[in-house]
This record gives sequence, C-alpha cells and structure tokens, in this order.
Amino acid sequence: MDWDNLRYFLELARTGTLAGAARRTGVEHTTVARRIQALEKQMGAPLFAREAAGHRLTETGRHLLPAVEAMEAAVLGVERASPANSPGAGPSGLVRVGATEGFGTVVLAPHLARLTQKHPHLSIDLLALPRMLHLSRREADIVISLERPKRGSVIVTKLADYTLRLYGQREYLARRPLVAKREDLRHHAFISYVDDLLFTKELQFIDQLYPPERFALRSTSITAQYEAVRAGAGLAVLPAFLADRDPVLARVLPHEAEFTRTFWMSMPAEAKHLARMQAVWAFLKDVGQREAASLVPGKPAAG
Repeated sequence: MDWDNLRYFLELARTGTLAGAARRTGVEHTTVARRIQALEKQMGAPLFAREAAGHRLTETGRHLLPAVEAMEAAVLGVERASPANSPGAGPSGLVRVGATEGFGTVVLAPHLARLTQKHPHLSIDLLALPRMLHLSRREADIVISLERPKRGSVIVTKLADYTLRLYGQREYLARRPLVAKREDLRHHAFISYVDDLLFTKELQFIDQLYPPERFALRSTSITAQYEAVRAGAGLAVLPAFLADRDPVLARVLPHEAEFTRTFWMSMPAEAKHLARMQAVWAFLKDVGQREAASLVPGKPAAG
C-alpha cells in the first residue's frame, strides 16, 4: 500500500478539508483529492463523507486511522535515526510555527529570518494568524498560544509574559476630553475585537476598564486595530511590544489600564527528538528571553 496515499489520508482526517491537507503536505488540493480517490479504490470503500463543511471520516476511515497513525510513528522513528538528524549534521527540513498575529509578525519574523540564514537547510513556515492553531490537527509543528494546552501528548513550556496597555493617537487625545479616571472613558470611542469571533478569552479587556456603549471599529486583526488607533479612530488595548515603540501613540490611564498575558509554546511529544524541532524550539525559547524588555517593559532582557 502506497505510504504517500496514506499520508494524504492522515492529513485530510486531521484537517477535515482538502485545502487544509494540501497546506500540510505542500501540494495542490487536487493532488490530495486524487490520492484519496486512489486509496479509496484500493480499499474498495469510501473513507470520507463529503459534506458542505468539509470531509468527515466514514466508518471504514475511522477503522483505518489508528493503523495509519502507527505507520506515521514508525516513519518518524526512522527519521530520528537518520544520519541527517545526527548532532553534527545541523538541522534541515521544514518546521511550521504557529503564533498569534502580532507576536508572530512583529517579534518572531525577524528572528526566524536570521535562524534560516544560520541554517541554510532549515525552512520555516510562520503562521501568524488571529486564531487558535491546533497541534492535534497538524496545523503547525510548534504552536505559541495564549492558552496552555491541557490535552494530548504534547510538550509545553512557558515562553514569556507580555504586557498590554490602553493607547490612543496623540492628536486624537489632544482634541478629546482628558482621561484622568476610568469614568472619563465614556467620552471616547473604542476599538476592539469582534466578540463572537474572539478566539480566546485571554483577549477580553475593555469591559474590565469601562464597558463602551458602542465601538467605533472592531476587527479580528490586532494589526488592523493598531492601524485604526494610529488613524485616530479611538482607544484600544494593544500589546506594548507593538505600540510602545510608536511615537504617534500615547498611553491612557497608565497606572490602571495594564494587563499581563502569557505565551505558551507546545509541540507534539513524538517530534521532540527531531533535530529541526529541537533547533527551532531552543531558538524560540531564547527569543522569549531576549525580548523580555519589549514584551514586558521594565523587565531586563537576558544577556
């Protein structure tokens, strides 16, 4: 039985969509569909039920899944034993890193670019997205999230704390009533996340300060929120590593409007022996230490 066909089956089972499986395997979705059709012909039974939301395993597919997962574990074992993964060979291959949009874009991207320059045989996919990424679905190899994973066979470490504060554009603040206490926030417009699309409760801030009657603008993207504040649309809670460096912005209620959240880093336990995973994991931990001063202003960075 062709392992490639089984590999596509495994990724489709995990992601539930042809597009998701295609991203994970680095091919076109038509290739995934063709491989699945070939496997179903070989098995003599459909493995997936095609639905509007994606692909759902049939009973035959559910019975096949554990055996294919065992084959994958065996393949990973062979990969770990390969000379290419020996300590002196240097890391090689692809590692997909998932992170929150702001942290991935502003903090991680420059560092990861330097990592690939240091290791020319190493490739990085950086998924900087305003949503939760799941190791169980193989959406990424290493995930940096705001919530600590509580289930599954994963390795988890605290990467870093980071600070968020309330900001406004300086010109906007100059022409609006002074904010000296929380009650003064009633005179101001607000920018925030779209409530029903918020991917984690760790990003709920505004109601703790002053529940606004309305929002001037809401977005799933922290980058969009940041740009809206810069344009003078209103106030928003933003990561300090994004907003503190911008001279256009000023803090509002500096002694009250401050929040601390934690980045957690996780990867599948089965992949911990791979040289490329070890290299990226250790590198990201070092980034977390070195960026401490920008993530939590006032905390000294590691030397």
